Amino acid sequence: MSATARHVLFAVFGPVLLGFLCWGVCGLSPFGQFHGAYGELLNHVAVQERHVLNVVTSVIFDYRGFDTLGEEFILFASVTGVVLLMRHEQSEQEDACEPHSIQQHDTGVLDPAASDLTRLFTLGFIGAVLMFGCYIVLTGHLSVGGGFQGGVILFGAWVLVLLAYGSGVFHRCANPSALEWAEALGGGGYVVVGCVGLLTGQEFLTNVLPLGHTGQLLSSGTILLINCAVGTEVAAGFVLLLVEFSRPLQKESPGQ
Repeated sequence: MSATARHVLFAVFGPVLLGFLCWGVCGLSPFGQFHGAYGELLNHVAVQERHVLNVVTSVIFDYRGFDTLGEEFILFASVTGVVLLMRHEQSEQEDACEPHSIQQHDTGVLDPAASDLTRLFTLGFIGAVLMFGCYIVLTGHLSVGGGFQGGVILFGAWVLVLLAYGSGVFHRCANPSALEWAEALGGGGYVVVGCVGLLTGQEFLTNVLPLGHTGQLLSSGTILLINCAVGTEVAAGFVLLLVEFSRPLQKESPGQ
């Protein structure tokens, strides 16, 4: 399709789509005045039924936990597909260049010449980010947070390692095999928790574990375990992607 044809189609259908968008936005309820029957019902019963203080987490990982399982496997499948494609492409490039291989080291643009002071301060930030990420994952049923948010925060710690210490150190610390196992255990752990309900003669993903006392860490039953599984899968998946994307930029100098 030519550029002129694309411009004509956009000029014709763009205003129509914009009109539908404005129509939909104008039909939204005013802020703070949502009249959803299911939302109001869950606000009244979720705390008592699931012993959680974060109603959103109870919805995501319990009341509609099967939908969230599908969302997690979308991420799992996406990471797996990207990793397979990139490794296949890299192997093809290596095979094509093998007859003309030259024994020399590649310099990666992601290997900054960070000072010792910068690396020292970054090390403290890495520890703080890891602790905060674990906190967000473990307390998703008590406050704002959860496995998805905490997993991304944990991934941020690995980004700091790459930026401050270079791809050489990063690739030595981020073992692809261990990351693949962690991602698989995170994704499979969700399914295992769901099968616990089947083993007790109830529906898949039924919250059958002790709910504990509201407000305590060991509460909410299976919600806490699912949070941990999702956090593991998200963090490992994103770090695995970072490993593959940064592999061509890896610096292999003798000094590292």
